[in-house]
Amino acid sequence: MAEESRDERFLYLISCFRPRLKQFIRVQPVLDLLPSLSAGEREKVRAAALQRGEVEGAEELLRVVERGPRGCGWFHEFLQALEQGGCSLAACYVNPSLSQLPSAAEEEDHDLCVHLVQLLHSTLVDRMQTMQVAEKCLQMGIFQDEDLDRIHTVTDNRGNRDGARELLSRIVQKKDWFSPFLIALRETQHGGLADDLSGNTGENRQNEMKNSTNEETEVTSQPGYAIVEDLKQQENVNDSFSSENSVLETSIGKNSISDVSTGDGSVSNSNENLGQSCTTSDSGMFPFYEDEVESRASPEPDLILRDYQMEVAKPALNGENIIICLPTGSGKTRVAVYITKDHLDKKKRASEPGKVIVLVNKVPLVEQHLRKEFNPFLKRWYQVIGLSGDSQLKISFPEVVSRNDVIISTAQILENSLLNAAEEDEEGGWVFSFFFFSDFSLIIIDECHHTQKEGVYNNIMRRYLKEKMKNRKLAKENKPLIPQPQILGLTASPGVGGATSYSKAEEHILKICANLDAFRIMTVEEHASQLKNQVKEPYKKTVIADDKRRDPFRERITEIMTDIQNYCQLHPKSEFGTQTYEQWVIREERKAAKEEKRKERVCAEHLKKYNDALQINDTIRMVDAYNHLNNFYKEEKSKKTVRSDDDDDDEPAVSKQDETDEFLIGLFHAKKKQLKELARKPEYENEKLIQLRKTLMEEFTKTEEPRGIIFTKTRLSAFALLQWIKDNPKFEEVGIKASYLIGAGHNSEIKPMTQNEQREVIDKFRGGNVNLLIATTVAEEGLDIKECNIVIRYGLVTNEIAMVQARGRARADESTYALVASSGSGAVEREDVNIFREKMMYKAIQRVQRMPQEEYLNKIQNFQLQSIVEKQMKAKRDRHKTYKKNPSLITFLCKNCHKLVCSGEDIQVIENMHHVSVKKDFQSLYHTRENKTLQDKHADYQTNGEIICKDCGQAWGNMMVHRGLDLPCLKIRNFVVVFEDKKTTKHIFKKWGELPVRFPSFDYAAHCPSSDED
Repeated sequence: MAEESRDERFLYLISCFRPRLKQFIRVQPVLDLLPSLSAGEREKVRAAALQRGEVEGAEELLRVVERGPRGCGWFHEFLQALEQGGCSLAACYVNPSLSQLPSAAEEEDHDLCVHLVQLLHSTLVDRMQTMQVAEKCLQMGIFQDEDLDRIHTVTDNRGNRDGARELLSRIVQKKDWFSPFLIALRETQHGGLADDLSGNTGENRQNEMKNSTNEETEVTSQPGYAIVEDLKQQENVNDSFSSENSVLETSIGKNSISDVSTGDGSVSNSNENLGQSCTTSDSGMFPFYEDEVESRASPEPDLILRDYQMEVAKPALNGENIIICLPTGSGKTRVAVYITKDHLDKKKRASEPGKVIVLVNKVPLVEQHLRKEFNPFLKRWYQVIGLSGDSQLKISFPEVVSRNDVIISTAQILENSLLNAAEEDEEGGWVFSFFFFSDFSLIIIDECHHTQKEGVYNNIMRRYLKEKMKNRKLAKENKPLIPQPQILGLTASPGVGGATSYSKAEEHILKICANLDAFRIMTVEEHASQLKNQVKEPYKKTVIADDKRRDPFRERITEIMTDIQNYCQLHPKSEFGTQTYEQWVIREERKAAKEEKRKERVCAEHLKKYNDALQINDTIRMVDAYNHLNNFYKEEKSKKTVRSDDDDDDEPAVSKQDETDEFLIGLFHAKKKQLKELARKPEYENEKLIQLRKTLMEEFTKTEEPRGIIFTKTRLSAFALLQWIKDNPKFEEVGIKASYLIGAGHNSEIKPMTQNEQREVIDKFRGGNVNLLIATTVAEEGLDIKECNIVIRYGLVTNEIAMVQARGRARADESTYALVASSGSGAVEREDVNIFREKMMYKAIQRVQRMPQEEYLNKIQNFQLQSIVEKQMKAKRDRHKTYKKNPSLITFLCKNCHKLVCSGEDIQVIENMHHVSVKKDFQSLYHTRENKTLQDKHADYQTNGEIICKDCGQAWGNMMVHRGLDLPCLKIRNFVVVFEDKKTTKHIFKKWGELPVRFPSFDYAAHCPSSDED
């Protein structure tokens, strides 16, 4: 019966949305994924598409689907074919769960964007470099391989213009396509086209004129605005679909929110991610703000606080600066929304300017706070906008602020805007930035325990504190004061900053209060019982794995490491497989590189890899450790060999291995077979994995709808644990559906997740398609992850803040928080320390709360003064460091073979971060090879192959394409830097920023080919 009901709903959805489905289906790739279709039906659909066009082909396909066999998973097969065949938008309309069904407002947004493309179609076709844009769209996940292949074929056979038409016809069929398409255009040097589509052109040009007046073009004069307004007046645009939607609204109902900015045409659909789609342009024109379109069957929610929430909010409602400390899952953000509305309402009644900025430290939190909290409760009365991205908002940020009442933004955007404001007006820069800063009447800082040291929150708050001190001076002189915003900090756990005593813990709390200029720190006291009922404490347990098992795989690895140490005469004092050993071997590698001892340097590098393998073996499976080593040695062999251009044989033409390389590679290959065989023996498997398996099986069979998170240390371990679960059929039998969730940074060998990929996984977790997340620390803090029955920290113990955050994820009824660790790892002891520090934190907070007000304010003032002085001293040291050395005094040697590569005078910088060599004939020094690990997505350039030393195979960096030029981009960690000053010194640096030299910006004009050569 359930299957029949599901099939009926499927057919009903097809009948409701048939016109849209015909527009969004690509027939051929979907046909290829429908094995249940007969050859005759397949040919009939294909012929319709070829002879009468794609829309008619889609109609024929839908008829076949409707006639198809009921039950037996037929409709599920069709749904999967749509999703995997690149027709994700069509799949949203026929998914019987209705979980992804677009709202009427989202359909309007989509149609609006399609019409913008249609209006500018001839311009796009004439000016777009099709394959550049198509390849970028594939890289960003908008297109699939089939899309790119087809566009490539059309472009090759019929030319660029027809290729562009094919690209545009495909992209408008994709889900959440418009904002990523703008980004793809910008990142392939089509900024003008993106501006035309988004309506940025007028203000862009005016703001980019260096000596322009302060008068800014009104938004109504922008081309994009006029197009949008004209389109919005066409009431018949969606008539054919409005009746369908009303039918479905009546019969089904759907809650959703849609985003559209009529200021620049940048549209974000419900499944889009702010991390990539909310920054609309290089000039930083407006991202989207939430339009006040009523969602389907979505009543206005009531903004009501519980008693414990009102208790902590009261001082802020009276205008005081406070920190609210509430546990994860208790509704901190809802309190912030209530305070925001109360603040703006009071300002409105008093006819005073009111503006609120909510600062977050992670891109996904912008979208999360906007969609789930601030917009639903405030959109009826106030304009709410979400901003995220990088420093591209320099020109338009003041305008964005002036047009909206509530701005939810990554802290870095505000910091960049304040920096840019100060830089643009050197004489009155600080005054200008004050004006800009004081535009806000309330600043809310989420996860405010990060407001310390050199964090971006603290840099922003130091401006506030300088302003406050300036006001003291102005008050003494009886001059008007600079208006200052109210500050509200939100945290689940301020931590103790590594304190080992109550006095140091108290000092840490006071410093956080000082940095946020908090009048007090608020915790629930009067209504603690209500809070306890709301946020249930999980059952805590520790699962100890016995380390006494025999580990012959580890024994073989340590034997190899001993052989290497004896060969190069390196003798550590620390134990194999430990972090102290890793630190020792990194020091030895850097020392040997400076002293030009290649043998010791290369051996240290290989010892580091073996030590990594030991740590992997201790955490995950032997086979994961073996694969780590095997991949490394494959890569080493590849780097040490060079093939001639016409040599297609498997065997390399030339070997670049010296005696040390031959010893190390030979040693691994001599032991490789033995290691591989050991890795396959289950009797030697990791005891921790056995305990993890038991814990998971126990917890996932206790409740009807289990949901859990495993926190692990590295991306590699997250990936390997997922593979382990997939390889074990027992997990599937108890209903475990796992996925991993890792960070978006590029500082790992494992490919990072994009913000959209992160969001997709979290959405699947919320919807139940995934019920076990394997996550790095990215999931500990802030992200809105559904409450869990089981949270496991798999050998991962960091600090008391992380412990509280992770434990707060286990907030379902009868939930469990477990630590799975080996007995000799020290993890259990560190967890005990964290439990002690957590208790110490709450006592320190109580002591601060009970401190006499005068004493508290004196301490706060002293810490504020100390913070500003420390910043000034650091700025002074940084200035001294930056200008200390002249580029002509340094040279760069290959870290491996120590040949001279280039001098400091050959280095120029692109976008203040990418260091390229402009040395003549530099290309004669290196080979280019495919870079398998590089996954960067950048703004004004693309990266191609990896560059390696022609003599020894040492990696130097990557080739990058900048505005049409191929340039070698160097990584400083791959070189020895020689300073030829009063005495010659050699250094190894991890980052270019550590080098006390300022290099000139890249001179594009000097290196681009002249037009005569075209």
